[in-house]
Amino acid sequence: MWRSRMRLRPVYLALLLVSLWIGFGAQFAEAQPAVFPAADRIVAIGDLHGDLHITRHVLRMARITNGLDQWAAGKTVVVQMGDVLDRGDEEQELLEFLARLQKEAEAAGGALHLLLGNHELMNARQDFRYVTEGGFADFQDAVTFDPADPLLAKLPAEQRARAAAFRPGGPFAMQLARQNVAIIVGDNLFVHGGLLPQHLEIGIQEMNRQTRRYLAGEGPMPDFLRGSDSPLWTRAYSDDPGPAECRQLFTVLKALGVRRMVVGHTVQEGGITPKCAGRVWCVDVGLSQHYGGPLSALEIQGNDVKGITKPRDQVARKNAKKPPLKKR
Repeated sequence: MWRSRMRLRPVYLALLLVSLWIGFGAQFAEAQPAVFPAADRIVAIGDLHGDLHITRHVLRMARITNGLDQWAAGKTVVVQMGDVLDRGDEEQELLEFLARLQKEAEAAGGALHLLLGNHELMNARQDFRYVTEGGFADFQDAVTFDPADPLLAKLPAEQRARAAAFRPGGPFAMQLARQNVAIIVGDNLFVHGGLLPQHLEIGIQEMNRQTRRYLAGEGPMPDFLRGSDSPLWTRAYSDDPGPAECRQLFTVLKALGVRRMVVGHTVQEGGITPKCAGRVWCVDVGLSQHYGGPLSALEIQGNDVKGITKPRDQVARKNAKKPPLKKR
Protein backbone atom coordinates (compact mmCIF):
# COMPACT_ATOMS: atom_id res chain seq x y z
CA MET A 1 0.00 0.00 0.00
CA TRP A 2 1.50 3.33 -1.06
CA ARG A 3 0.77 6.65 0.53
CA SER A 4 1.12 10.18 -0.79
CA ARG A 5 4.11 12.27 0.23
CA MET A 6 3.53 15.64 -1.33
CA ARG A 7 6.12 18.36 -1.61
CA LEU A 8 5.61 21.22 0.80
CA ARG A 9 3.14 23.18 -1.29
CA PRO A 10 0.45 23.90 1.30
CA VAL A 11 -2.51 24.91 -0.87
CA TYR A 12 -2.45 21.80 -3.02
CA LEU A 13 -1.58 19.57 -0.10
CA ALA A 14 -4.58 20.86 1.81
CA LEU A 15 -6.87 20.17 -1.14
CA LEU A 16 -5.43 16.69 -1.47
CA LEU A 17 -5.95 15.86 2.19
CA VAL A 18 -9.53 17.10 2.02
CA SER A 19 -10.21 14.91 -1.00
CA LEU A 20 -8.73 11.86 0.69
CA TRP A 21 -10.74 12.53 3.84
CA ILE A 22 -13.99 12.76 1.88
CA GLY A 23 -13.42 9.25 0.57
CA PHE A 24 -15.11 9.57 -2.80
CA GLY A 25 -17.90 7.14 -2.09
CA ALA A 26 -21.35 7.27 -3.63
CA GLN A 27 -22.35 10.29 -1.55
CA PHE A 28 -19.47 12.34 -2.94
CA ALA A 29 -20.15 11.17 -6.49
CA GLU A 30 -23.76 12.26 -6.31
CA ALA A 31 -22.93 15.60 -4.69
CA GLN A 32 -21.05 17.13 -7.63
CA PRO A 33 -23.24 19.42 -9.76
CA ALA A 34 -23.11 19.47 -13.55
CA VAL A 35 -25.51 22.32 -14.28
CA PHE A 36 -24.77 25.88 -13.21
CA PRO A 37 -26.69 29.15 -13.56
CA ALA A 38 -25.91 31.66 -16.26
CA ALA A 39 -23.16 34.18 -15.64
CA ASP A 40 -22.68 37.67 -17.02
CA ARG A 41 -19.27 36.67 -18.34
CA ILE A 42 -17.96 33.20 -19.18
CA VAL A 43 -14.46 32.50 -20.44
CA ALA A 44 -13.41 29.16 -21.92
CA ILE A 45 -9.74 28.23 -22.21
CA GLY A 46 -8.47 25.33 -24.28
CA ASP A 47 -5.91 22.60 -23.72
CA LEU A 48 -2.91 23.66 -21.59
CA HIS A 49 -0.66 20.59 -21.76
CA GLY A 50 1.69 21.16 -18.86
CA ASP A 51 2.58 24.78 -19.67
CA LEU A 52 2.25 26.96 -16.57
CA HIS A 53 4.05 29.88 -18.23
CA ILE A 54 1.50 30.22 -21.03
CA THR A 55 -1.41 29.50 -18.68
CA ARG A 56 -0.43 32.48 -16.54
CA HIS A 57 -0.25 34.71 -19.61
CA VAL A 58 -3.53 33.62 -21.18
CA LEU A 59 -5.35 34.19 -17.89
CA ARG A 60 -3.91 37.69 -17.64
CA MET A 61 -4.75 38.38 -21.27
CA ALA A 62 -8.37 37.35 -20.62
CA ARG A 63 -8.52 39.59 -17.52
CA ILE A 64 -8.99 36.62 -15.20
CA THR A 65 -5.89 37.21 -13.08
CA ASN A 66 -3.78 40.22 -12.21
CA GLY A 67 -0.05 40.72 -12.49
CA LEU A 68 0.44 38.71 -9.30
CA ASP A 69 -1.50 35.76 -10.76
CA GLN A 70 -4.37 36.29 -8.33
CA TRP A 71 -8.02 35.95 -9.29
CA ALA A 72 -9.20 39.37 -10.47
CA ALA A 73 -12.34 38.50 -12.43
CA GLY A 74 -15.00 38.79 -9.73
CA LYS A 75 -18.05 36.70 -10.62
CA THR A 76 -16.74 35.58 -14.00
CA VAL A 77 -17.04 31.86 -14.69
CA VAL A 78 -14.00 30.25 -16.33
CA VAL A 79 -14.08 26.79 -17.90
CA GLN A 80 -10.79 25.06 -18.68
CA MET A 81 -11.56 22.46 -21.32
CA GLY A 82 -9.31 19.62 -20.14
CA ASP A 83 -5.92 18.26 -21.23
CA VAL A 84 -3.88 19.95 -18.53
CA LEU A 85 -1.59 16.91 -18.57
CA ASP A 86 1.09 15.64 -21.00
CA ARG A 87 3.42 17.28 -23.52
CA GLY A 88 4.91 19.71 -20.95
CA ASP A 89 7.19 19.72 -17.90
CA GLU A 90 5.15 21.91 -15.51
CA GLU A 91 2.14 19.70 -14.83
CA GLN A 92 2.35 19.47 -11.04
CA GLU A 93 2.86 23.21 -10.63
CA LEU A 94 0.05 23.85 -13.09
CA LEU A 95 -2.36 21.62 -11.18
CA GLU A 96 -1.49 23.41 -7.95
CA PHE A 97 -1.85 26.82 -9.58
CA LEU A 98 -5.31 25.99 -10.92
CA ALA A 99 -6.39 24.53 -7.56
CA ARG A 100 -5.42 27.79 -5.85
CA LEU A 101 -7.30 29.85 -8.42
CA GLN A 102 -10.40 27.72 -7.90
CA LYS A 103 -10.45 28.69 -4.23
CA GLU A 104 -9.87 32.36 -5.02
CA ALA A 105 -12.61 32.35 -7.67
CA GLU A 106 -15.09 30.80 -5.26
CA ALA A 107 -14.26 33.38 -2.59
CA ALA A 108 -14.92 36.16 -5.12
CA GLY A 109 -18.28 34.76 -6.21
CA GLY A 110 -16.95 33.39 -9.49
CA ALA A 111 -15.89 29.91 -10.54
CA LEU A 112 -13.12 28.02 -12.28
CA HIS A 113 -14.37 24.71 -13.66
CA LEU A 114 -11.74 22.17 -14.74
CA LEU A 115 -12.98 19.56 -17.19
CA LEU A 116 -11.46 16.18 -17.92
CA GLY A 117 -9.70 15.63 -21.23
CA ASN A 118 -8.54 12.50 -22.97
CA HIS A 119 -5.01 13.03 -21.65
CA GLU A 120 -6.21 12.92 -18.04
CA LEU A 121 -7.89 9.61 -18.84
CA MET A 122 -4.75 8.32 -20.55
CA ASN A 123 -2.67 8.98 -17.45
CA ALA A 124 -5.21 7.18 -15.27
CA ARG A 125 -4.77 4.20 -17.60
CA GLN A 126 -0.95 4.42 -17.48
CA ASP A 127 -0.84 5.42 -21.15
CA PHE A 128 2.23 7.65 -20.99
CA ARG A 129 3.03 8.05 -24.69
CA TYR A 130 2.82 11.84 -24.48
CA VAL A 131 4.61 12.38 -21.16
CA THR A 132 7.91 14.26 -21.38
CA GLU A 133 11.08 13.27 -19.54
CA GLY A 134 10.44 16.24 -17.27
CA GLY A 135 6.90 15.00 -16.72
CA PHE A 136 8.18 11.72 -15.35
CA ALA A 137 10.89 13.39 -13.26
CA ASP A 138 8.41 15.87 -11.76
CA PHE A 139 6.51 13.08 -9.99
CA GLN A 140 9.46 11.09 -8.62
CA ASP A 141 9.06 12.69 -5.17
CA ALA A 142 5.29 13.15 -5.32
CA VAL A 143 4.30 9.75 -3.90
CA THR A 144 5.77 6.68 -2.28
CA PHE A 145 4.63 3.26 -3.43
CA ASP A 146 5.25 -0.44 -3.11
CA PRO A 147 7.68 -1.39 -5.91
CA ALA A 148 6.32 -4.95 -5.78
CA ASP A 149 2.85 -3.75 -6.77
CA PRO A 150 2.04 -5.79 -9.92
CA LEU A 151 0.61 -2.78 -11.76
CA LEU A 152 3.75 -0.74 -11.16
CA ALA A 153 6.39 -3.47 -11.37
CA LYS A 154 5.73 -4.05 -15.06
CA LEU A 155 6.51 -0.41 -15.90
CA PRO A 156 9.94 1.15 -16.47
CA ALA A 157 11.36 2.47 -13.20
CA GLU A 158 11.06 6.12 -14.22
CA GLN A 159 7.31 5.72 -14.87
CA ARG A 160 6.28 4.08 -11.61
CA ALA A 161 5.88 7.17 -9.44
CA ARG A 162 3.70 8.85 -12.05
CA ALA A 163 1.63 5.70 -12.40
CA ALA A 164 1.15 5.56 -8.62
CA ALA A 165 0.08 9.20 -8.64
CA PHE A 166 -2.51 8.90 -11.42
CA ARG A 167 -3.77 5.32 -11.13
CA PRO A 168 -7.46 5.18 -10.12
CA GLY A 169 -7.54 5.91 -6.40
CA GLY A 170 -4.07 7.49 -6.47
CA PRO A 171 -3.62 10.96 -4.96
CA PHE A 172 -3.61 12.86 -8.25
CA ALA A 173 -6.38 10.72 -9.71
CA MET A 174 -8.42 11.67 -6.66
CA GLN A 175 -8.00 15.29 -7.64
CA LEU A 176 -9.03 14.52 -11.21
CA ALA A 177 -12.11 12.80 -9.78
CA ARG A 178 -13.32 16.22 -8.67
CA GLN A 179 -13.57 17.27 -12.32
CA ASN A 180 -16.45 16.64 -14.71
CA VAL A 181 -16.67 15.21 -18.20
CA ALA A 182 -19.29 17.80 -19.17
CA ILE A 183 -21.06 20.74 -17.59
CA ILE A 184 -23.74 23.25 -18.54
CA VAL A 185 -23.41 26.92 -17.59
CA GLY A 186 -26.52 28.86 -18.52
CA ASP A 187 -27.25 27.89 -22.12
CA ASN A 188 -23.72 26.70 -22.86
CA LEU A 189 -22.54 23.07 -22.87
CA PHE A 190 -18.83 22.47 -22.24
CA VAL A 191 -17.11 19.15 -22.98
CA HIS A 192 -13.58 18.30 -24.09
CA GLY A 193 -14.35 16.36 -27.27
CA GLY A 194 -18.11 16.64 -27.71
CA LEU A 195 -21.42 15.02 -26.82
CA LEU A 196 -23.05 12.82 -29.43
CA PRO A 197 -26.72 11.76 -29.52
CA GLN A 198 -25.92 8.34 -28.04
CA HIS A 199 -24.51 10.04 -24.94
CA LEU A 200 -27.95 11.47 -24.20
CA GLU A 201 -29.11 8.00 -23.15
CA ILE A 202 -26.63 8.09 -20.27
CA GLY A 203 -27.01 11.75 -19.37
CA ILE A 204 -24.42 14.26 -18.24
CA GLN A 205 -24.89 13.69 -14.53
CA GLU A 206 -24.52 9.93 -14.84
CA MET A 207 -21.47 10.22 -17.10
CA ASN A 208 -19.82 12.47 -14.56
CA ARG A 209 -20.75 10.17 -11.68
CA GLN A 210 -19.43 7.00 -13.30
CA THR A 211 -16.20 8.71 -14.38
CA ARG A 212 -15.70 10.10 -10.89
CA ARG A 213 -16.10 6.65 -9.36
CA TYR A 214 -13.62 5.17 -11.83
CA LEU A 215 -10.93 7.78 -11.12
CA ALA A 216 -11.49 7.38 -7.38
CA GLY A 217 -10.91 3.64 -7.66
CA GLU A 218 -14.52 2.91 -6.75
CA GLY A 219 -15.71 1.41 -10.03
CA PRO A 220 -14.70 0.17 -13.49
CA MET A 221 -13.87 2.40 -16.41
CA PRO A 222 -17.20 3.26 -18.07
CA ASP A 223 -17.71 1.95 -21.59
CA PHE A 224 -18.72 5.39 -22.88
CA LEU A 225 -15.16 6.62 -22.25
CA ARG A 226 -13.74 4.08 -24.69
CA GLY A 227 -13.18 4.56 -28.39
CA SER A 228 -13.20 7.46 -30.82
CA ASP A 229 -16.84 8.34 -30.06
CA SER A 230 -16.11 9.04 -26.39
CA PRO A 231 -17.01 12.53 -25.10
CA LEU A 232 -13.27 12.95 -24.45
CA TRP A 233 -12.09 11.64 -27.84
CA THR A 234 -14.62 12.50 -30.53
CA ARG A 235 -13.68 15.02 -33.21
CA ALA A 236 -17.11 14.95 -34.87
CA TYR A 237 -17.59 18.68 -34.37
CA SER A 238 -14.02 19.95 -34.24
CA ASP A 239 -12.39 18.51 -37.37
CA ASP A 240 -14.55 19.49 -40.33
CA PRO A 241 -18.19 18.80 -39.51
CA GLY A 242 -20.54 18.30 -42.42
CA PRO A 243 -24.35 18.43 -42.50
CA ALA A 244 -24.69 15.05 -40.78
CA GLU A 245 -22.45 16.03 -37.86
CA CYS A 246 -24.19 19.38 -37.51
CA ARG A 247 -27.56 17.64 -37.36
CA GLN A 248 -26.18 15.48 -34.55
CA LEU A 249 -25.04 18.62 -32.78
CA PHE A 250 -28.45 20.28 -33.12
CA THR A 251 -30.11 17.15 -31.72
CA VAL A 252 -27.91 17.23 -28.64
CA LEU A 253 -28.36 20.96 -28.06
CA LYS A 254 -32.14 20.73 -28.39
CA ALA A 255 -32.35 17.74 -26.04
CA LEU A 256 -30.32 19.55 -23.38
CA GLY A 257 -32.02 22.90 -23.85
CA VAL A 258 -28.81 24.79 -24.56
CA ARG A 259 -27.81 27.18 -27.33
CA ARG A 260 -24.23 26.13 -28.05
CA MET A 261 -21.50 23.60 -27.33
CA VAL A 262 -17.89 24.50 -26.55
CA VAL A 263 -15.16 21.92 -27.20
CA GLY A 264 -11.38 21.60 -27.07
CA HIS A 265 -9.28 18.56 -28.08
CA THR A 266 -8.51 19.45 -31.72
CA VAL A 267 -6.07 22.26 -32.48
CA GLN A 268 -7.61 24.90 -34.74
CA GLU A 269 -4.96 26.32 -37.06
CA GLY A 270 -7.03 29.47 -37.61
CA GLY A 271 -7.56 30.14 -33.91
CA ILE A 272 -10.84 29.87 -32.02
CA THR A 273 -13.39 28.75 -34.60
CA PRO A 274 -17.21 28.57 -34.70
CA LYS A 275 -18.73 25.74 -36.75
CA CYS A 276 -22.21 24.50 -37.60
CA ALA A 277 -23.58 28.04 -37.90
CA GLY A 278 -21.98 29.10 -34.64
CA ARG A 279 -23.62 26.38 -32.56
CA VAL A 280 -20.27 24.81 -31.64
CA TRP A 281 -17.10 26.73 -30.75
CA CYS A 282 -13.72 25.03 -30.97
CA VAL A 283 -11.29 26.60 -28.51
CA ASP A 284 -8.14 24.45 -28.62
CA VAL A 285 -5.62 26.75 -30.33
CA GLY A 286 -2.47 24.89 -29.30
CA LEU A 287 -1.69 27.15 -26.37
CA SER A 288 1.20 25.15 -24.96
CA GLN A 289 4.84 25.45 -25.93
CA HIS A 290 4.55 22.07 -27.62
CA TYR A 291 2.29 23.59 -30.30
CA GLY A 292 3.18 27.28 -30.17
CA GLY A 293 -0.32 28.59 -30.90
CA PRO A 294 -1.58 32.11 -30.08
CA LEU A 295 -2.83 33.24 -26.68
CA SER A 296 -6.59 32.86 -27.10
CA ALA A 297 -9.71 32.39 -25.02
CA LEU A 298 -13.42 32.33 -25.77
CA GLU A 299 -15.53 35.03 -24.13
CA ILE A 300 -19.31 34.62 -23.77
CA GLN A 301 -21.44 37.54 -22.61
CA GLY A 302 -25.06 36.73 -23.29
CA ASN A 303 -25.40 36.29 -27.05
CA ASP A 304 -22.07 38.02 -27.69
CA VAL A 305 -19.57 35.22 -28.28
CA LYS A 306 -16.07 35.96 -29.49
CA GLY A 307 -12.48 34.86 -29.33
CA ILE A 308 -9.98 37.15 -27.64
CA THR A 309 -6.38 36.83 -28.77
CA LYS A 310 -2.90 38.17 -28.15
CA PRO A 311 0.16 37.45 -30.32
CA ARG A 312 2.24 34.71 -28.79
CA ASP A 313 5.57 36.29 -29.67
CA GLN A 314 5.06 38.81 -26.87
CA VAL A 315 5.39 36.11 -24.21
CA ALA A 316 6.91 33.06 -25.88
CA ARG A 317 10.04 31.47 -24.51
CA LYS A 318 13.21 31.54 -26.54
CA ASN A 319 13.72 28.57 -28.84
CA ALA A 320 10.12 27.44 -28.38
CA LYS A 321 9.31 24.51 -30.62
CA LYS A 322 6.43 24.74 -33.04
CA PRO A 323 5.67 21.28 -34.45
CA PRO A 324 2.77 20.55 -36.80
CA LEU A 325 -0.64 21.20 -35.25
CA LYS A 326 -1.85 17.63 -35.77
CA LYS A 327 -2.74 16.37 -32.30
CA ARG A 328 -3.97 13.31 -30.54
